[in-house]
Amino acid sequence: MENMQLDELARRFIAGLPAAVSGMRAELEANFRTVLQSTAGRFDLASRSEFDVQAKVLERARARIAELEARLEKLEQRLDALQSPRS
Repeated sequence: MENMQLDELARRFIAGLPAAVSGMRAELEANFRTVLQSTAGRFDLASRSEFDVQAKVLERARARIAELEARLEKLEQRLDALQSPRS
């Protein structure tokens, strides 16, 4: 997860705590952020920017595959036409 998202989660968590613990707010927020970063680090997650880059790579690959499939189809048709008996 990106740091901005972790910071937002930490702030939301702290905002939901009772007023009695507000004196420990900074310490709790720092600890919660650390726990979130540690937990997120154990998952094999990609950042949004990494995801967007890979989505573009996949889109280009799909387009290239479609082009190659069309080219292969044309070549197969030409081959069939050459191999068919001429009357």
